[in-house]
Amino acid sequence: MSASSTTAISRIVEVYYRSIKIVMAVLLAAMVVLVFGNVVLRYVFNSGIAISEELSRWLFVWMVFLGAIVGLREHAHLGVDSFVKLLSPTGRKICYALSHVLMLYASVLLTEGSWKQTVLNWDTTAPASGLSVGLFYAAGLVFGVASIPILLHDLYRLLTGQLATSELIAISESEEHVPAAPAPAHGNDRR
Repeated sequence: MSASSTTAISRIVEVYYRSIKIVMAVLLAAMVVLVFGNVVLRYVFNSGIAISEELSRWLFVWMVFLGAIVGLREHAHLGVDSFVKLLSPTGRKICYALSHVLMLYASVLLTEGSWKQTVLNWDTTAPASGLSVGLFYAAGLVFGVASIPILLHDLYRLLTGQLATSELIAISESEEHVPAAPAPAHGNDRR
């Protein structure tokens, strides 16, 4: 593959992930408007938006699954690395490969189950909005389909030696980034 086609593909991938982040922001804004608007209408005007609770729940589920796609790509999910840090580089590679194979298996199961639920519930309508309940389950399907290529790409990078040893532990602990708070002065302790 030439350098220009690799750059074009990288640009397309970046636009794809940036668009997911924009969709997540729009979903969050819509949730805030629906929930806040419903609270104001309920307590001030004694009325409400009938589909607010249902729609905000659906938007939340979609936002979580889209965020999981971005988190998987950016290696931002939580993990425990205490054991992996003790291993040799070869042991780390084995753990990395094993964890990705397990995640691939889970993603395939999630994709299969979400597909079945989406098809099964496609003709069922939600009570408040009248939307197809299949759309609710399609969020898992979208995540499953999007996660498989990400995991395969990470495995490919590992198997071809493109993955640096430092990338084998993709977890950054929060304490590393937060400076320690100064100790309170002895006489200023208010209890």
